[in-house]
Amino acid sequence: MPLNETHRAVGRRSFLALTGAASIGALAACSPRAETVASAEPAGRLPSGAPPPGTKLSIAVRTTQLQLGPAGLEDELPFTVSDWPNLNAGPDIIQGFRAHSIDLAVNAGIPPIQAQAIGVGAKIVAVQARDSPSYVFATAPGSDIRSAADFRGRKIGFSQGQAQGVVVLRALKRAGLANKDVELIGLPSTQFLTALQSGQVDVAPLGEPTLTKYLTQYGKDGARGIKTDVADLLTVLWAPDEVLKDKAKAAAVRSFVPLWARGVAWAWENTDAWIDTYYVKDQGVTREDGRRIVASLRRPRFPVSWDKAVAWEQESADLMAEGGFVPEQDVAGLFDRRFEGLAAKAVPARYRETS
Repeated sequence: MPLNETHRAVGRRSFLALTGAASIGALAACSPRAETVASAEPAGRLPSGAPPPGTKLSIAVRTTQLQLGPAGLEDELPFTVSDWPNLNAGPDIIQGFRAHSIDLAVNAGIPPIQAQAIGVGAKIVAVQARDSPSYVFATAPGSDIRSAADFRGRKIGFSQGQAQGVVVLRALKRAGLANKDVELIGLPSTQFLTALQSGQVDVAPLGEPTLTKYLTQYGKDGARGIKTDVADLLTVLWAPDEVLKDKAKAAAVRSFVPLWARGVAWAWENTDAWIDTYYVKDQGVTREDGRRIVASLRRPRFPVSWDKAVAWEQESADLMAEGGFVPEQDVAGLFDRRFEGLAAKAVPARYRETS
């Protein structure tokens, strides 16, 4: 499938064209430090009781959907899930928020930055941290790329609205390369495979189980994985401001956060069941590959304090602003700290990050 004309080398603020957001001119007119609707804190204290009868949320968290039943947590859900949209790409979630079709979602830390840049008000309500790389740079079949230093002059798949985009920027920086030293090809991550297979990009960051599927099919043709030490630190639950300002829905979100964390912990402690449920039946990889993927992971961690997460998010926003992809922004307002530590309190101490 050829890339259409919108899939081009990334220029200043071109993520707006890729995600269908506001015009470049409108964003360029913003003050040096962006002030948006996303910077306002939801009013009032976090509801402490159960959500009232009839409360419904549409939740785009596929893994939790699959974990609740086998983990025995389904009966503890005190509200109705009206829909489980099987969406996980940041731009798709942002559009779902704008269309009022998604109330809560899981993503990396980058989509909230993009949302704030285009005036979509949403807040982070839970944080999971990791310090090991979750993406590997896959090369096109027959490529001679052996390390990140070989990226110079190459075409790199680049999705600015997703974690993969900042992984690329961080990898280039650590390799001593500037953005201008490579050709960043603006694509949603769902098109990375097509672009790699056709040779329209030389390299693109892939996560599991997509990486395993790709290398299984194209490794014999010279495709390979290039590992770096770049970690995408955060996985977050986040919700639109309008959801968090609704007392009933905010109570439902508060009750969901502990179940989300407990589901993650269950998957870590029940690897055979999780491999079968998720990697084999849902993602279509072999049980052997599922075991290898799980063995490469580290124990999940839920920070008691969000200070480190806020600092990492700010560093990422600054890196994106430096490349001209978003205006400068203060990310502190992206975190609804009424929820801080709620996920950590729901899991055993071995899953908590206290420093």
